[in-house]
Amino acid sequence: MTHPAPGSSGPARMHEVTDENVRLIDRVLDFSRRRLLASEVPLDKPMSERELSRLVNERISEEGMGADRALSVFEHILSPACISTDHPQYLAFIPSAPTKAAQAFDMAVSATALYGGSWMEGSGVVHAENETLAWLAGEFGLPAGAGGVFVQGGTIGNLSALVAARDDAKRRRRAAGGSAPDSWIVVCSEEAHSSIASAAAVMDVEVVTVPTDEDGQLRGAHVRPALAEHGDAVFAVVATAGSTNFGIVDDLRSVADLKREFDFWFHVDGAYGLAAMLSPIARHRFAGVEDADSLIVDPHKWLYTPFDSCALLYRTPEAGRLAHTQHAAYLDTLNEAPEWNPSDYAIQLTRRARGLPLWFSLSTYGAGAYRAAIGQALTVAHDIAAEIASRPELRLVRDPQLSVVVFERIGWEAADYAAWSDRLLEAQTAFVTPSSHRGRSNLRFAVLNPRTTLAQLTVLLDTLR
Repeated sequence: MTHPAPGSSGPARMHEVTDENVRLIDRVLDFSRRRLLASEVPLDKPMSERELSRLVNERISEEGMGADRALSVFEHILSPACISTDHPQYLAFIPSAPTKAAQAFDMAVSATALYGGSWMEGSGVVHAENETLAWLAGEFGLPAGAGGVFVQGGTIGNLSALVAARDDAKRRRRAAGGSAPDSWIVVCSEEAHSSIASAAAVMDVEVVTVPTDEDGQLRGAHVRPALAEHGDAVFAVVATAGSTNFGIVDDLRSVADLKREFDFWFHVDGAYGLAAMLSPIARHRFAGVEDADSLIVDPHKWLYTPFDSCALLYRTPEAGRLAHTQHAAYLDTLNEAPEWNPSDYAIQLTRRARGLPLWFSLSTYGAGAYRAAIGQALTVAHDIAAEIASRPELRLVRDPQLSVVVFERIGWEAADYAAWSDRLLEAQTAFVTPSSHRGRSNLRFAVLNPRTTLAQLTVLLDTLR
């Protein structure tokens, strides 16, 4: 039996340093360089499935289409059919604005084929990620020894934290000689992110939602009756540090204070908003987060890293490890070692070292640059809110706490908002999607990108006259 030489058409040609692969890598890096260094990011817009099929007009085949054709299809057809979340006038949902350092290093993470699941295979990257997590924990006021793991996103982070919370409740209940309730309960506000209900469905636990005040904040006074009514069945209370729709920060202090009277795990969902705590402008809003048993924040939102990344932090990491460590014969060599294995702290085993782009960007620019960028977004959001309040044809739905500004065009219905949004995107001006609150349609600006200016937003308001 003969084996193909490097560079031949055998199986190894996909992995060898052949002339073909050198050209492929050069072309991909050239495209990446041009996109990274573009002075103006394209906004772009979606296409229909029918139109994409017509333009691509090729399927994956036994022979392949070749790197040149594949890259051309991506650059000229597929990529322009996606809205660029890092465009300064991407103002819908929660934008992303990764730094140049984070974007570039994300490529390096892939290029080095690093594995981030265990200390044995990735001690260097685990060390860097843990340094970053420790820095975040310190910023949020958690005690020394707090730690966790970077996971895919806020949904996985919230689910992993709640699984750890229930496991902790079960362990303590067994140790005290008690029995499990008929149904475990997690308490949250009616404004909590949809991932909390999703996590509860996966875990087969009950969600008890409690009302908020008119300002949308969850307070301890709202939570207390639920704790008194459901007692030991409540294993966790979830508060939000920056809701997606309004950017509202719950009264974390008053919720945390209930732990003096009731036994529950306090989880803070700060996927979008908790990063604002890095700025002195907003830091005061998060009093009480330091008492959380777990929390999350998404670096791919307001900490300027590429998708996808969520920092999950435990006050006592051992609770996460006990809940999530997987056991199998082939894992014994890892589980019997004392080192820190990131895969032990969330619902995952195989994992990309997704915390490295944040580590590299923070190490490159320094925390001060992050504080300034976050502070700028907060300032722009509050300034445009003041401008909205000054215009008679507009109504500010609520004064912004963080960087989400929700407002109405007086006299408009849902169809008017949708038509306006479609015109902006078609003209490649901005991406602003309609939203709603209590049955009323509205618009919202989500300002995270430090390249988003007050002047740009003012121009958009002018189109609403």
